[in-house]
Amino acid sequence: MEGNHQLYDKLTQIVTSENVLVNEQIRKHTYTKLGGNADYYVTPETYRQVQDIVRLANKEKVRFTLLGNGSNLIVKDGGIRGIVLNLQKLNEIKVEENVIVAQSGARIIDVSGKALNERLTGLEFACGIPGSVGGALYMNAGAYGGEIKDVLTTAVVVTKEGELLTLAADELDLAYRKSNIPDKGYIVLEAEFSLKNGKYEEIKEVMHDLTFKRESKQPLEYPSCGSVFKRPPGYFAGKLIQDSELQGKQIGGAQVSKKHAGFIVNIDNATASEYIDLIHFVQKTVKEKFDVSLEREVRIIGEDK
Repeated sequence: MEGNHQLYDKLTQIVTSENVLVNEQIRKHTYTKLGGNADYYVTPETYRQVQDIVRLANKEKVRFTLLGNGSNLIVKDGGIRGIVLNLQKLNEIKVEENVIVAQSGARIIDVSGKALNERLTGLEFACGIPGSVGGALYMNAGAYGGEIKDVLTTAVVVTKEGELLTLAADELDLAYRKSNIPDKGYIVLEAEFSLKNGKYEEIKEVMHDLTFKRESKQPLEYPSCGSVFKRPPGYFAGKLIQDSELQGKQIGGAQVSKKHAGFIVNIDNATASEYIDLIHFVQKTVKEKFDVSLEREVRIIGEDK
């Protein structure tokens, strides 16, 4: 394990000891139920604590990884060295008139639900997205014609140096399933969404319809990382995979979903290596058959075993 008791002691001077877990199993914190262990798994409760942890990692030259709620992520079987930061305890959602301010650890589904309760329209598309607010900004999450960039006004972030910044949405370069957050090394702490007043029953009806579409088409009964691939220009990833006769294709415990070919599911205690091998097999097969390169939407991080 990288580091020593000194690093643990320094971390517990920033956050309480129950917020620092040593050699923690990552698979307990990911939607795929994959991944090895984290050396130090830290869950801060304030913005200042996040800043102090970033500065400590820099000072000690310790590797540092931000983990959202693990919904669009594959962690390799060897786990993650150094400090893994999870912001799940920063999950407050506040409403003022037609503005919702949500901390990055809040689930974007819950923000969408809060908007419904406040009769605010604009976040209906997010009612089925399983990620956190921070993760939603990180990849400009979207579904059913809506995207985070449509409603985001500002974000509060911590820089690689531990400085706090408030940025306008256009400073994040939000585009299809991407932003400049990973390139800049930002840690999102908070997002402000500007919505419009609407009618409760109409908003609820849209959300009910989108939830039905999601539940009827997506393999929610198995652990998965969600949609694996970005939509290639002029095509649909799921249709290409289906037309390549890959539905049901299995490597170890990982399987191309029989319900929706754009998903790879963990049906039988898959390892991360099996999951990743299946992703590569799908990419190779679709490229050979249709000469289309499928780009991953899911992130892969960590060490090989």
